[in-house]
Amino acid sequence: MAIDVHAHFVPPSVIETLADRGVDFGIDLVESEPGCHCCKFASGIQIRPFFDTLTDVEIRLNEMEKVGLQHQVLSLWTDIFGYEMPADKGLAWHRLMNECLADLCETHSKQFSWMASGPLQDPAAAARELERSMAAGAVGAIAATHINHENLGECDLDEYWAACVELKAPVFLHPAQPIAPQRAKKFALNQVVAYTNDTTLTVGSMISNGVLDRFPNLQLVLSHGGGSVPWLIGRFDRMHNAAPHKLTGTVAENPPSSYLSQMHYDTILHHGPALRYLRDLVGIDQMVLGTDLPFPPGDPDPLSTLKAAEFSTAEIEQIAEANPRVLYDL
Repeated sequence: MAIDVHAHFVPPSVIETLADRGVDFGIDLVESEPGCHCCKFASGIQIRPFFDTLTDVEIRLNEMEKVGLQHQVLSLWTDIFGYEMPADKGLAWHRLMNECLADLCETHSKQFSWMASGPLQDPAAAARELERSMAAGAVGAIAATHINHENLGECDLDEYWAACVELKAPVFLHPAQPIAPQRAKKFALNQVVAYTNDTTLTVGSMISNGVLDRFPNLQLVLSHGGGSVPWLIGRFDRMHNAAPHKLTGTVAENPPSSYLSQMHYDTILHHGPALRYLRDLVGIDQMVLGTDLPFPPGDPDPLSTLKAAEFSTAEIEQIAEANPRVLYDL
């Protein structure tokens, strides 16, 4: 069984609820062009439109069958997480998304499992929502990699991390860049560079600010092959050893490379040598299959990508099935 741990889906019931009572969440469902709708938050942030491959179950099942994927661990779209919302509305919004995703996965339990999101602007509420969601069948958690442009490692999220450890919920860290930075507005630089930098910054902050020391059993899953973390790990170590911690603010007990084993890395790198480097750096046990369906930067045929990268049949089976089964207790 090939299990995809990085796949996004927005149940139609979420969009239907927004159309009916978006005011309850402070979210408008606006028509950006004929037949296309998107979320507009009270903060003024307007997200890209929803599209069929993000919301249509039959399309998704057909896509999976074409490339030999038997199961996906679904997550919502982090660009719509709305961490800037008031905490009460944020909780209501994430509960709606989680409940709708739970219903979908119960209907298609053979093909889908799900990760729960929460309002990280209120860590206590996010922890309670994770508890509720895990009891309702979630197999893990997903967090966007910044809260109002503040790295997760610099936010007071210990109550949430503690809940993740207590519930044995792996945390999938996924970037969110609904508005491209000025220098990344052209040439797809937002998708190629800004999103992966977002992951790198927050992982660096979590390591350096001692989150992984305080929670050594916290299991993180990094999108897009870990962003730039695997490539910059020597630079992280050099600065840990060479720069005075009083100046940098670092409180990590060990060099950053020593924390790589607490993290898992999806295979969305699109480059055989990069995949082989990741395997050699972190070990085959830490790699999991990902597609990023249905977004363009994703890998629509990850099994073929691993074969083309000259991974052995045994390695592919471990990445595609054995590792996800253990990580998510499937």
